[in-house]
Amino acid sequence: MGKKRVGGRIRIGYAWAISAGFNAAFAAIAAKFFSDSQLVKYGFIIFFNVMMWGCYVNSLKALSSLQATVANFATNFLSSGLAGIFLFNETMSNKLIHSIIRLGVTINIIRMRVMEIRDMDNGHKGLVDPRDVTGDT
Repeated sequence: MGKKRVGGRIRIGYAWAISAGFNAAFAAIAAKFFSDSQLVKYGFIIFFNVMMWGCYVNSLKALSSLQATVANFATNFLSSGLAGIFLFNETMSNKLIHSIIRLGVTINIIRMRVMEIRDMDNGHKGLVDPRDVTGDT
């Protein structure tokens, strides 16, 4: 039962971190969309940034700062890139494609490491101790 509660808390933390990333991207989108009225543009930028920080702080209640930052950054990066392509007809460069691939690899490495640490904390070794294999003590 405790394990289920921890998993749910982590999922909620990731939901907050992802929401923070979307809000950061919305701030950038608002800066491009509302270029005519400075008051409206900056009003939206401030609103979305306040929302982003609120979501990010809530994500830190369930996640490590590394997990929250990576989820927030990844969501912001991907959604801003997609918004540029679909809303502003920007082209996707090779640098952006390579960055997305590297970001995906990095996220998976961090996720696997966090799972490994969690297994160790729960009493599982996670990795094989060479002394167990060779019989040395």
